[in-house]
Amino acid sequence: MDTSRDRIIIFDTTLRDGEQSPGATLNVEEKLEIARSLARLGVDVIEAGFAYASPGDFEAVQKVARTVGTEDGPIICSLARAIEADIKSAAEALKPAAKARIHTFISTSDIHLKYQLKKSRSEVLAIAQEMVAYAKSFMEDVEFSPMDAVRTDSEYLYQVLEAAIAAGATTINIPDTVGYTTPSEFGALIKGIKENVPNIDRAIISVHGHNDLGLAVANFLEAVKNGARQLECTINGIGERAGNAALEELVMALHVRRQYFNPFLGRPAESTESLTNIDTQHIYKTSRLVSNLTGVIVQPNKAIVGSNAFAHESGIHQDGVLKNKLTYEIMDAQSIGLTDNQIILGKHSGRNAFRTRLRELGFELSEADLNKAFVRFKDVADKKKEISDWDIEAIVNDEIRQPPELFRLELVQVSCGDNSRPTATVSVRTPEGQELTDAAIGTGPVDAVYKAINRVVNVPNELIEFSVQSVTAGIDAIGEVTIRLRHNDKVYSGRAANTDIIVASARAYIKALNRLYAALQEENKQTVATS
Repeated sequence: MDTSRDRIIIFDTTLRDGEQSPGATLNVEEKLEIARSLARLGVDVIEAGFAYASPGDFEAVQKVARTVGTEDGPIICSLARAIEADIKSAAEALKPAAKARIHTFISTSDIHLKYQLKKSRSEVLAIAQEMVAYAKSFMEDVEFSPMDAVRTDSEYLYQVLEAAIAAGATTINIPDTVGYTTPSEFGALIKGIKENVPNIDRAIISVHGHNDLGLAVANFLEAVKNGARQLECTINGIGERAGNAALEELVMALHVRRQYFNPFLGRPAESTESLTNIDTQHIYKTSRLVSNLTGVIVQPNKAIVGSNAFAHESGIHQDGVLKNKLTYEIMDAQSIGLTDNQIILGKHSGRNAFRTRLRELGFELSEADLNKAFVRFKDVADKKKEISDWDIEAIVNDEIRQPPELFRLELVQVSCGDNSRPTATVSVRTPEGQELTDAAIGTGPVDAVYKAINRVVNVPNELIEFSVQSVTAGIDAIGEVTIRLRHNDKVYSGRAANTDIIVASARAYIKALNRLYAALQEENKQTVATS
């Protein structure tokens, strides 16, 4: 990795911190698909997971390291607590990567030391130094984070950072773990570190921040002005609680306003050279991929990638944009890979045309998956006159990107009306291959379908979210349904698309149930293994 100080290093933690969003659990293959997309996007570092956390996390880090961590690819990183077992596990999982990094951390704020770690400042200082040195014994590239740095006493923070760098840390990450700080405070903290840590010139200053007060991106940009050169972020800003600083917002802010930020990186103000290595035309594709696989919907008014980001409702705005886009648009939609080319295929289109358009949209499917998607495409094309890029994307996501198919929906049939009681009949094939049928009455057709499915599947759960959105405009639009189920304080999501919204609702529910059932099976296996 180029560690020059005149550009910004993008460290993506979608696969680690982003996956900690409620209901956003990803399987290994889904993580691998996102990692490939992040590599095409041009991120410098991919934090692939927390290798010690579980066998699944270890496998995911290892597979990403082997598949995406090539010589010309990004650095692959694994998180590890400042504990020998964690660090050793991270090093083992990262072995296949051409370029690897261990990211180790320990809390440093007094409130964490007193209530979480129950250790003194001197004890934590010694642990930080010892564990960074231990990580360094496995690889050259080591990152250290003093967790809750923003609420850590400044003088003590300087001591810990100096000790970590002396022990071999090449990147020092300053996390706003609880999303508490403001831009001016965060900028002053970074400035203080540069001025008071004697050996800081031997490490890159990184920042990590949560969005609890909606200030994460603003905090990061202020940190850049004061010397931070690595930004730890996630696609769509997903993550714990209110999420992380959003990669697309940071990258486009630095891109659109590079003349403003250039001097802070020692460049001439008029320089047009990009401040990051990100290929911005892959932003929208990556955003949609992460949203589809995690089930976390992008809000319409989300900056950069929201569906309204380039829409104009006001007549004055519309008039201005029609005359010159620059009147009300500070960036071109095409710069993030969002094109106006929507109507592209119809029911007479052949397999080659379909395959070609999939590749243009960034989908690389196996022959078997292509066949499945093409059959579904022809089915939709018989019902719709015009097939858009968004329709194709919905088809691929619904047909190919699915959780393990343990329960399979075979039939859904509803009866409803303003003077009748909504009734649903469903047939579901169980993991054992048995087809079961049942019926139920609900407050509406979807409620009836879900009650009938629950009677058949018999997996305890609580429905906590149900949302429907149209993929495109028109009465024949494909509808996407996203649902979230809760079981034992864990959230499981499912998403499906169909021109029949009732069918989409049933499929989304089955997908979420499959994720839940798979998790329960894995828990049972681990219980048996440890008993």
